[in-house]
Amino acid sequence: MFTGIVSDVGEILGVEQRGDTRARIRTAHDTGGIEIGASIACDGVCLTVVALGEDWFEVDYSAETLAKTNLGGWAPGRPVNLERALRVGDELGGHIVSGHVDGVAEVVALSDEGDSTRITFRAPEALAKFIAPKGSVALNGTSLTVNEVAGRDFGVNLIPHTKEVTTWGRVAVGDAVNLEVDTLARYVARLAEAG
Repeated sequence: MFTGIVSDVGEILGVEQRGDTRARIRTAHDTGGIEIGASIACDGVCLTVVALGEDWFEVDYSAETLAKTNLGGWAPGRPVNLERALRVGDELGGHIVSGHVDGVAEVVALSDEGDSTRITFRAPEALAKFIAPKGSVALNGTSLTVNEVAGRDFGVNLIPHTKEVTTWGRVAVGDAVNLEVDTLARYVARLAEAG
């Protein structure tokens, strides 16, 4: 489990095709405190650490992960939002995030509003029903509040702090973004269907 509060912006050092895909990611986290088998959310995708170095870790991901996320666009030099797994007693500053990405949304518009940036995303049709105004979503692993919804499109507002401590300061129209809908919204929708 994660909270959607990004704790480091790592950098993809390399991507290697094997039976699955392996990526090496530079991190400012103390890798001495990371164990093989630990879960780290990488752009919102819960991945398992399979190798460690002084300032890097490696993860493997399968064809299924590539099909459901934006990880196919990972290349050396790309920044990536990182969050270590939640521990008992940690502050829950965002919302409960599983790291199980539901699909990929597309950035369709950007506009500055004061010092903040309004971003409009287009969700896949099957996920749009789970996104509600003032609800939570995880986008590239960042817990964000939905401002408005119009069909498949929804907007969020990013304050300067969020843009400085995550990859959101580099966002552009056309970017593919990992989307995880709020778990509560998923269960409410399921209950409504059953009722």
